[in-house]
Amino acid sequence: MTASAAVVIEAPGEHRLTGHAPRQPEAGEALVRVHAVGICGSDREVYQGNRPEGYVRYPLTPGHEWSGTVEAVGSGVPASLVGRKVVGEGFRNCQVCDRCHAGETTLCTAGYEETGFTQPGAMATTLTLPARLLHVLPEDADLTAAALLEPAACIAAAAIKANALPGERVAVVGTGTLGMFAVQFLKAGSPAELLVVGTRGDREALSRRFGASDFRTKDQPLPDDFDVVIETAGSASAARTAASLLRRGGRLVLTGIPAPGAEGLDPTDLVVRQLEVHTVFGAPPDAWAHTVRVFGAGLLDPLPLVTHELPLGEFPQAIELVGSGDPKVGKVLLRP
Repeated sequence: MTASAAVVIEAPGEHRLTGHAPRQPEAGEALVRVHAVGICGSDREVYQGNRPEGYVRYPLTPGHEWSGTVEAVGSGVPASLVGRKVVGEGFRNCQVCDRCHAGETTLCTAGYEETGFTQPGAMATTLTLPARLLHVLPEDADLTAAALLEPAACIAAAAIKANALPGERVAVVGTGTLGMFAVQFLKAGSPAELLVVGTRGDREALSRRFGASDFRTKDQPLPDDFDVVIETAGSASAARTAASLLRRGGRLVLTGIPAPGAEGLDPTDLVVRQLEVHTVFGAPPDAWAHTVRVFGAGLLDPLPLVTHELPLGEFPQAIELVGSGDPKVGKVLLRP
């Protein structure tokens, strides 16, 4: 493998490992040396060609979950950023539309642009991006753990919307990476009870390690009197299970994206029980800031979720692992 390399997906199913020349930062930009980059289901979609139209542009260097160290900055960017450990937001928002001014940068009306999907991503030795998207980590931060802060930020957005108060009874549906982050964010808010509902009994130990007080598979008897539920599983049945756990007037946050055309929640049930339903698409800046703060305070422990670390050249093996369905495969990281 060359000293400086990048993964390029030319078209669905076609990729190559190529030499990589760092792009020097222009005004307002920063050049980051990538430490680690996570692979998620959407990277697999990009490789296989089943990401929705308009949400990917080939040829492409993927990678939207990453951590690294700032190597250089362009004009107008504080020189004090050089040498700092960072993570970065993916959405390349315009900053001037109505939604951006409201802080809802993932809903920018100028159109969709995101690192690793329509703009060069982090499966390369370096990444150059607008410095305003960076979030600075504590000096002693573990950069391998920090590579998981992008999915954590999506769940932070859900936790902010859920607004769980200390002493409330809270639940998480789904036991993947997002579900385990949801457990940690909710645990940090001192709930009276924290139930995790999943399909795999082998996730009970990890759920309890992160703070769950109870664990059930969805075919066991489930309660119907919880205050807050965060759904992370991405299936229509998971959304229905999540809603069924709530008391009347309870709060539901959906983060999973089922396949198109999924049978959804029953509007009669939502109205009669006066459920409050929120949804999350990506992470706006306040969720990122919250994530970095919670991580810096030691309340978020991403490392137990990492099961595989591979060199950049093993991209196809990494994609295969992510899609294998093997319960022993958790978060897969590439190390440029």
